Amino acid sequence: MAGGLFALLDDVAALARIAAASVDDVGAAAGRASMKAAGVVVDDTAVTPQYLHGSPAARELPIIKKIAIGSLRNKLLFILPAAVLLGQFLPQLLPVILIFGGGFLAYEGAHKVWEKVSGHEPVVEEAEEELTSTGELSPQHEAKTVAGAIRTDFILSAEIMVIALKEVVTSDPDATIWMRAIVLAAVAVLITVLVYGVVALIVKMDDVGLHLAEKPNKGAQRVGLALVSAMPRLLTAISLIGTLAMLWVGGHILLVSLYEIGGPDGLLEGTAFGDVLYAPYDLVHHWEDAVHEAVGGTLGALLGWVLNTVLSGVVGLVVGALVLAVLHAFGIGGGHGSEHDSGHESGHDSGHDSGHGEAPPGHTAEDSPNR
Repeated sequence: MAGGLFALLDDVAALARIAAASVDDVGAAAGRASMKAAGVVVDDTAVTPQYLHGSPAARELPIIKKIAIGSLRNKLLFILPAAVLLGQFLPQLLPVILIFGGGFLAYEGAHKVWEKVSGHEPVVEEAEEELTSTGELSPQHEAKTVAGAIRTDFILSAEIMVIALKEVVTSDPDATIWMRAIVLAAVAVLITVLVYGVVALIVKMDDVGLHLAEKPNKGAQRVGLALVSAMPRLLTAISLIGTLAMLWVGGHILLVSLYEIGGPDGLLEGTAFGDVLYAPYDLVHHWEDAVHEAVGGTLGALLGWVLNTVLSGVVGLVVGALVLAVLHAFGIGGGHGSEHDSGHESGHDSGHDSGHGEAPPGHTAEDSPNR
């Protein structure tokens, strides 16, 4: 009897170890896939705060929650099933789909560069009649804004999930369809929590700063004013990082996807056109290895990666600029944060209107980035 019990416990322990290993595998795969999608994540984080322009402070977190739920629904109910089936039955099409995703990212990055260089920041006035007398969004316009944000998120979520799927398929070609589904679900939840958690912290940072600045304690006031004054620089940094990430990731996706289409086991392997597609990233990879070998060690690996990243960014900028020029030639323009989706100002340079009361003494409304 005791022997049977110990045997049962041993079996349970073995099953637990297998389950733990599976969880570790899922976690590791989800982590690798999430890192591959890092550029799109930064872009998503940089874009989302703009949808809160004109929102009262009390509505900011509920709006973020609605967008986050819609984003998770996009990923789990619509994108994940399609991505898993694609990876299972037509994995050779993944590089082709990623070319469109890489081109879109490159276009977005080039579009943001063009806005800064030309000074043609998008300005929208059509939503003004939908603001209340206090300058806050009406409930109807808030609903429209949330719906527009979720539609925009669908594009970014699709890119994230396809990039993640490509990493899963490449790292473990023999993974079952259920394993891939679980990993993608983990990526979906992880990315959504990360993006909208960071967005919530960003949009509430100045509110916390103002609250501290109103305290009688001098130390708290200094911290509060420092938080408020840091907001413009933080938002500028996020925007810059997002733009660079889009160009880098977009260019890298394009180079690698073309390389895989023209390379071994690719759709165009052995053809003249396939060799043309294969050549650019083969050359970049050769230069990266040459730098690594010439310098040696960790520094050589780092410098080789930097070279690869810079060249990928240049490719992203060139391709994005070409796409932008073609679209402008046909009278088409605007990024995914543009006015036709959100119905209000694009970008977050001016911040959001938190709808709070008066600023603390010595800190005027004009000093706050969100006022």
